[in-house]
Amino acid sequence: MNASFSGKLPGRIVLLLVFGFLYLPIAVLVLLSFNDSGLPTSWSGFSIRWYGALLANTDILRAAGNTLIVAVFATVISTVLGTLMALGMETRRRKSNGLEALAFAPMVIPDIVLAVALLTFFSRLGLAMGLHTIVISHVIFDLAFVCSVVRARLKHFDFSIVEASRDLGASGWTTFWRVTFPVLLPSIVAGSLLAFTLSVDEFIIAFFTAGAGRSSITLPMQIYSMIRFGITPEVNALATIVMGVSATALLISQWLNREQQVP
Repeated sequence: MNASFSGKLPGRIVLLLVFGFLYLPIAVLVLLSFNDSGLPTSWSGFSIRWYGALLANTDILRAAGNTLIVAVFATVISTVLGTLMALGMETRRRKSNGLEALAFAPMVIPDIVLAVALLTFFSRLGLAMGLHTIVISHVIFDLAFVCSVVRARLKHFDFSIVEASRDLGASGWTTFWRVTFPVLLPSIVAGSLLAFTLSVDEFIIAFFTAGAGRSSITLPMQIYSMIRFGITPEVNALATIVMGVSATALLISQWLNREQQVP
């Protein structure tokens, strides 16, 4: 056996085991979502009837609509604010470690801590909670991720072209839209897709800031309420759809990040 190949073999086995540990349960969940049987542990044949059952479930459709509303608004707001924050931080003449830590703190703070803090904040303001408070909370959470993605592109940005544009008589607004924005667009789109994915998947913060009633239940919250009574193929089908949407957005985000990297 080739020495270099034998040296790589243990690493490949470990990698295979790690990926198997991570994704085998997900693969089983997806497989069981096509199970014709109503029992999660008994396979009786292939069927897509549980996906049809989702379309007839008004609670799931309402939760899906709420999730889409929250994700779209949170993505748009966090993308705009995150891009502006990245530009502001990267163009500062004096770098501040404290400002860096403050900007990216929501990425490292445990979700449960951030959720309790937001709940307390909204309660102290006397703000009635609902979809609007979930959107605000998700913006705070997503903002740091969008900023980090855009800043990664700004690290390789040649600011001399901005100076050249200004020297040629272009205004600051024209320079931004004609020079800066087109260069940053792939990273902005990648950051927005990442924000959308995080917003669709997020449960803990939404659970704490949704308030009472079913009018502000999102899909992850709906899945949680369903699994309390047992895992069914309908839950598996719903989880499969959510994971599919999130994985697609994340793959597109990663592809855009790779495409816009400068060698």
